[in-house]
Amino acid sequence: MASMMNKTCMVLIAVVLVMMVAVVPPGEAAIGCGAVVSYMQPCLPYVTGNSPLGGCCGGIKSLNNAAKTTPDRQSVCACLKSLASSFSGVNFGKAAGLPATCGINIPYKISPSTDCSK
Repeated sequence: MASMMNKTCMVLIAVVLVMMVAVVPPGEAAIGCGAVVSYMQPCLPYVTGNSPLGGCCGGIKSLNNAAKTTPDRQSVCACLKSLASSFSGVNFGKAAGLPATCGINIPYKISPSTDCSK
């Protein structure tokens, strides 16, 4: 039952995020929250303590390669921040350590308290 609720919640969040991306004005970041969700979805079981790292690093590396501009990085940061705070049971230590664990250097910490404007 809890697994079904998690899947339903994930789909609902993804739909809401995709709808939010649809209203972003042109000329802003090219990477929307829907794309961030797609890249980061394999990491959710790991950061909630339900499975090993698995395919998470591939998604993080692809997302990092896609975020080339400052607006892209700020958009990704804001999406990660929102995602981190929208799931219960997220181990923020594991989430913050994902880039280093996967051999990626990003200029911010994945955390609900991150200031993405800097």
